[in-house]
Amino acid sequence: MTKIFSHTRPIDADIVDAFCTLQKGFTDQFVYYRKDRPVRFMGLGRCIALPTLDDAECELEGPEAHQPVFFSFNRFDAGNPAPADELFEAFPRLRFMLPEIVLIEGECGPLLQVNSLGPVYPGRIERFVRQAAGAPPRRRESIPYRLEPDSREAWREAVAAALGAIGEGRVEKVVLSRRQRLVAARPFSSKDLLVNLIDGSARGTVLLYRYADVFFCGCTPELLVRKRGCEVESMCLAGTCPAGGSEEERARLADALMADAKNRAEHDYVARFIREVFHRTCYDVDVPDRPGILSLTHVQHLHTPARARMLDGMDLWSMMGDLHPTPAVAGTPVGEARMLLRRIEAYNRGFFAGACGYVDGAGDGEFSVALRTGVFDGEVGWVYAGCGIVDGSAADDEYDEIDLKLRTILSAFDGETRGGA
Repeated sequence: MTKIFSHTRPIDADIVDAFCTLQKGFTDQFVYYRKDRPVRFMGLGRCIALPTLDDAECELEGPEAHQPVFFSFNRFDAGNPAPADELFEAFPRLRFMLPEIVLIEGECGPLLQVNSLGPVYPGRIERFVRQAAGAPPRRRESIPYRLEPDSREAWREAVAAALGAIGEGRVEKVVLSRRQRLVAARPFSSKDLLVNLIDGSARGTVLLYRYADVFFCGCTPELLVRKRGCEVESMCLAGTCPAGGSEEERARLADALMADAKNRAEHDYVARFIREVFHRTCYDVDVPDRPGILSLTHVQHLHTPARARMLDGMDLWSMMGDLHPTPAVAGTPVGEARMLLRRIEAYNRGFFAGACGYVDGAGDGEFSVALRTGVFDGEVGWVYAGCGIVDGSAADDEYDEIDLKLRTILSAFDGETRGGA
């Protein structure tokens, strides 16, 4: 049994400003920050890493009885024998990571949590509270960069291989991805990209995992699973069109997306998969038959919410494993599509399209699918995005769609554009 002491107290501070000040002393950094509402956790340092939470005993201290927050960043295909690039290879293979410090913003306002394997030293708490309260306002900076072009011809060959497998009846859909190498004109930090994603135009949940000199980050629109007590939520997100340059064009493109048979079929694969998982593991399942539109900064998606109540014996980690990867990031059937990706894609995706999120000491939490992301070392990196290939897909159209999706992670280098949720 591992005993964890977790002291939580309110602070009078902006948690992002506090994070920017405190992060200088910690190489391990973890962020799960929803931009649409205050479900925000920003961790620094690492108190402990655990393979399971079953043997963790938590003693809550301080004026706020908040459960300790464990972060979890998981690879898209952990069993893929192909090596990931050198940046992803630098990350350890750990399951639940408890930071020394967690800055929290929720319904009760900003909190500071300090975690320890022994009783938390009061002087340490007071020092962190004082530093958080005195944190200056954060500043955004633009980082000039260039993207090294990938091969459109290689992409056409990959799409042709996917369509060939579809034509043979091996799969109905496969989700291919592209990656491009980014080279910055000057050194940059994980903090620089984090602040630009939080304060910039990207919509969704901001993710960050830094280990020593490498970091993975992005802003994803896709929730995988959220658990509160026995209530669980997910979403079906598949089918894409541009956002448009005006509200009128946005509405016209959204209407066309809703009426497009190819995109509706691609979306229905995901909705059917999530509905089947929920009916197997939950009750009171509610997955509407007709999708709506999720409108983001650069693209719009077909979107269907999913809600249910979890059966006894299920937990968040099990639900995450049952749902990931969905047909939205692998294809369908999922197992065959994932094996096909190992053959077609010339690289191991690492954390891209993996399940990333947090779990608290009571077993509640949420995971998102790590879309619109990249991995960096402060000078160079790789940026990733993908799209679903079904019968009738045109390689050049899908290539251009990915260019639109890449704009989200590239906005992390833009210190000027403003935005909200």
